[in-house]
Amino acid sequence: MTSLNLNSDITKSLSKEEALNARKWVAIDASGLVLGRLASQIANILRGKHNPKFTRHVDCGDFVVVTNAGQIKLTGNKRERTNHIFHSGYLGGWKEVSAGELLDKSPEKLLQLAVKRMLPPGVLGRSLLTKLKVYRDAAHPHQTQKPEALKIATN
Repeated sequence: MTSLNLNSDITKSLSKEEALNARKWVAIDASGLVLGRLASQIANILRGKHNPKFTRHVDCGDFVVVTNAGQIKLTGNKRERTNHIFHSGYLGGWKEVSAGELLDKSPEKLLQLAVKRMLPPGVLGRSLLTKLKVYRDAAHPHQTQKPEALKIATN
């Protein structure tokens, strides 16, 4: 009778310590890219779905630095028709801003909102969002981390 080694057949998930050690920094130039497509690819990188050892309950993604957020494109009529609603918490504190106004005023916030809505809700999604760094221009203070430039397809 042969004995089976059951431990060798079990797939081991990524531990938190292994995931923290494997983190990298990625730099993305957002000039001329479409908001939704860019946000979905950023969400996948933050989540770690590009990693072969992806584990759903562990933060195994990379840090993402997005530059030139002021040059993001919105397709179709989204500049005028898409509205973002903010509430201050007080009576009458409801503010409605179109996507075009938000893109002109603070494109960083528009990209962060798009990525936030593509991440899982709860504690994991909020911690993943802290790894996203968005800047309006090409300058950013993360040169010491030596981020790898990632080319995103435009189509």
